[in-house]
Amino acid sequence: MSHDRISVTENDQVLTFDFATLMAYHGGGFPGGVAHGLKAMQAGFAALGTGPLPRRDIHVLTAFSGPGGRDAVECVTRALTDGRYQVDRDLGGKDVISAPPGPYLWRFTLDGATVEVTIRAGHVLPEFVALGAMQARSTAQDIRLAFLKREMAERLLPLRGDEIYQVRRV
Repeated sequence: MSHDRISVTENDQVLTFDFATLMAYHGGGFPGGVAHGLKAMQAGFAALGTGPLPRRDIHVLTAFSGPGGRDAVECVTRALTDGRYQVDRDLGGKDVISAPPGPYLWRFTLDGATVEVTIRAGHVLPEFVALGAMQARSTAQDIRLAFLKREMAERLLPLRGDEIYQVRRV
C-alpha cells in the first residue's frame, strides 16, 4: 500500500496529492518538512472523518513554522490562502529532543471537531535538530543538513501517518 498520498474533496471532486506533487508545489528545499506535513495530515484527517475531507473546511493551527510543512498543508487544504492556517510556535516545546513535541504539533479542525497531532519519539534525529538550530554552519554542515532533510523524507514516506504521529481529540 502506498503511504505517499492524501485525498480531499472540492466541488464534488476528489483531489489526490502525492509526495511528488507536494514537492513540486513546495520547490524542493525542505523535503523532510513536506513529508511531515503530509504525515500529520494523514493522521489527523483520518481521525476527523472517513474518506476524503472537504479541503476548504479544514482549519489548521500548528507550532510547525517550516516552509515544507506549510506548503504541503497549503497545497492540500488551501488553508493559508483562505486564512484558515495559523502558526503558534508556543504550542510546542523548544525542540523535539529536549522539549517534545517541539514544533511537530498540528491541530486540525473540521465542523467543530479538533484533533491534535504530535510526533512520536524517534522520528526526528538529534543531529538534524542540532544542525537546524545552528545560526552559522560550514559548507560541510549545510551539505549534511541537506542530506538529513532528504533522509528524513525517505524514512517517513513508507510509513502510515499514525505510525509517525499520535492523535488525540481536543
